Amino acid sequence: MRAPDFWNHKQGRQAAPFIRTVLGPLGWIYGQVTARRIATTTPYDPGIPVICVGNASVGGVGKTPITAYLLESLTRMGIKAVGLSRGYGGREKGPILVNRKHTFKDIGDEPMLLARKGPVWISAGRDDGARAAVGALTGFSKTGAEVIIMDDGHQNPLVKKTLSLLVVDAEIGFGNERVFPAGPLREPVAAALARTDAVILMKPTPDYQVSDYLLAQLKPLPVIAAHLAPYAQLPQDKNGQKAKLYAFAGIGRPNKFFDALIRAGAELVEGQPYPNHYAYKDTDMKNLIDLAREDEATLITTEKDYVRIPKGFQKHVAVWPVSVQFEDELNLRRILHPIVTAAKK
Repeated sequence: MRAPDFWNHKQGRQAAPFIRTVLGPLGWIYGQVTARRIATTTPYDPGIPVICVGNASVGGVGKTPITAYLLESLTRMGIKAVGLSRGYGGREKGPILVNRKHTFKDIGDEPMLLARKGPVWISAGRDDGARAAVGALTGFSKTGAEVIIMDDGHQNPLVKKTLSLLVVDAEIGFGNERVFPAGPLREPVAAALARTDAVILMKPTPDYQVSDYLLAQLKPLPVIAAHLAPYAQLPQDKNGQKAKLYAFAGIGRPNKFFDALIRAGAELVEGQPYPNHYAYKDTDMKNLIDLAREDEATLITTEKDYVRIPKGFQKHVAVWPVSVQFEDELNLRRILHPIVTAAKK
């Protein structure tokens, strides 16, 4: 689904007060169901540290790049870290260990990206996935994982968490602070923050000024600012100049991708948004290719979208990969230190 604009506004006509009021009772019920599920569930303890990279709202805020960073970093330290994902959008219910034969139709788009950094388990039931991760895992260890990194799951009580990192978008914060469907939240702000150990604040640029209101909401939790940075140049034309670009994206907030391209100096002739996790069809790609040719532009998209493009069309699309950059990486490592120590015992 595409997030409605009124989710990001608290006042005025843009806040759609009538719609928000009508949907308010449904939001209250949604929040109560979530709270009850968390309060009444006894989580499975896998006996090893579990890091949860989650958020308070529906849609994307940059959780997957952070999970990928942690998976890669811990693996480089010699720790047997494993990713754990629900595999949203995939047909596999698991638990199953991701391999090269899997496609996004099997396991979803995010696990395909994570699997480039280390072993990843898919499981509709996170507790079953955790059990599989600490068991005999084919391909990298007979003794199982030493650390589990959950991509999403802040509201999932099935697995005992050692460290809960809440990812917050610095631009929109918690939106209109209403619970779905009246707003973007999965639960009230206070409830989400009460189970949070540290906040990762995702900024659009390193120099973005975060509002005092949002910073006050996050106190007294540790806050680590971060942003997504590209690690590849923009496509060039035949003359070695920056090519005109026709961008498309089916992520939580497609405009963030389009804006990032413009900030990087791209001549963006069009930005075509699609719903989050959209599975591109042949007809979609033919239309996009034709539209880009009309503007003599290069098609470009995100890594997450690229894996959802039919293989026969991937050669027609450029990718602009990004990775997370932390402004205070030392502070993050301090927060992770107990996890690393426990895993090396």
